[in-house]
Amino acid sequence: MRESLVRAAERPAYFEIANRGLLEQPLRLRRIAVSKRALARSAHRSMPDWAYGESELDTARRCMAALSHLLANRGRPAAEIDGILADHPRSIFAHCLRLAVIVRDDNRAAQSALAASIAAITAAGSAASDRAHRHAAAATLWLAGDARALEGYAALVAERPRDGLALAVAHALDFRLGNRRMLRDRIARAIRHWDSTMPGYAAILAMHAFGLEENGAYRHAERLAGRALALDPGLAPAIHVLAHVMEMEGRAQEGLDFLATHEAAWGQGNGFTIHIAWHRALFHLQVNDAAGALAVYDKQIASPSSPSIAALADASALLWRLQLRSVDLGTRWRRLADRWEKAQLAEARPFFIVHAMMAFAAAGRAAAATRLLETLPTVDITEAARILPEYALAQPVCEALLAFAAQDYAACLAALERVRHIADRCGGSLAQCELLAAHLRRGNAARAKDALGGVRPPREGAYFPFPGSS
Repeated sequence: MRESLVRAAERPAYFEIANRGLLEQPLRLRRIAVSKRALARSAHRSMPDWAYGESELDTARRCMAALSHLLANRGRPAAEIDGILADHPRSIFAHCLRLAVIVRDDNRAAQSALAASIAAITAAGSAASDRAHRHAAAATLWLAGDARALEGYAALVAERPRDGLALAVAHALDFRLGNRRMLRDRIARAIRHWDSTMPGYAAILAMHAFGLEENGAYRHAERLAGRALALDPGLAPAIHVLAHVMEMEGRAQEGLDFLATHEAAWGQGNGFTIHIAWHRALFHLQVNDAAGALAVYDKQIASPSSPSIAALADASALLWRLQLRSVDLGTRWRRLADRWEKAQLAEARPFFIVHAMMAFAAAGRAAAATRLLETLPTVDITEAARILPEYALAQPVCEALLAFAAQDYAACLAALERVRHIADRCGGSLAQCELLAAHLRRGNAARAKDALGGVRPPREGAYFPFPGSS
């Protein structure tokens, strides 16, 4: 009895968030027909305090719509925010939105826009709230490449857990920094202060579900993602979580059926379109259908009309897996390497640099690979705790990829050994990073192949190895 009481006391608090009360709120709450006045009250209640000072009601409404799209990964929130600022250049709410979307997406190419919004908030002085100034201060740290930016956003969330903007950025930074427990617990603590009548609740619920999934709580993650999808049909982040859970548990055919059923929701018009197609391809690989995976690549991932660097990373990650299965890829590596050579990589995240290197190594682009290595900053790996860990990982992993392509497996493994101690913080999902370290314990060519992405049977806590997209 005493032992069971101790176990109960040690049980993580986040499970309270996934209890019956959360999962079984009355369905009527989802369908309440509210008057315009009630809707306005609801929107006002959910707005961060620095949004209330908008002099134009239309500006506030547009900002709230952009915030909703940002949280749900719908449409083009960055373009919406730019449009608001073009019409209302002094809108503090819009400037805070722009800070958040740039930092959340780690868009280094938008540093000048970020600096302009920081300057605008600073220049506003007392006309901007303390909360807005703190958003600017946290973004300033990110602009300087200082990982302590997360501390600024975390403090905002701790004090005002309904600040969905700060919550979204902190969640993204937790992911990139490999803070697995906080990826779960930060949202778990904040969501206690939300309810299903509040705009953005379903998106926050999906964030919580992703944190649970990344910590191996698959049943809780699946239930909460399912509830988010019921509250907001077509919510791509919830679909993404459910795809993760099914992959982790080896439910490949179920995953294929699920994605086919919901394709109208995720297939276009959101930030997950290419990435969920990538998950579809992984389901095909799980059932040993390499031809099906290749068909998904050709139809939904390799399209030149998808120019984002994240889409290119998904393309590299899939082709690498197919190549390790000895699938004939024809000219696909060459065409993908062409696209990577045209990409703006000078300010790209190291996570994406690694994926560009995959294409250059596989396509034999030695000159492009050399140029890419030269863009990487020199990093003292012993100082990795003070910087974004993916910066410390990038060069050794790139060197390992080149050595692997040259069949120099000893050099490949030697490069990976240098970063064993931070391999679980690659800036991707748990299995991508964890398996990089775990496979270092296996042997030679097969060992190197495993370490750089060999497809293995799913198991609890891991479904595909680093490198790859989340």
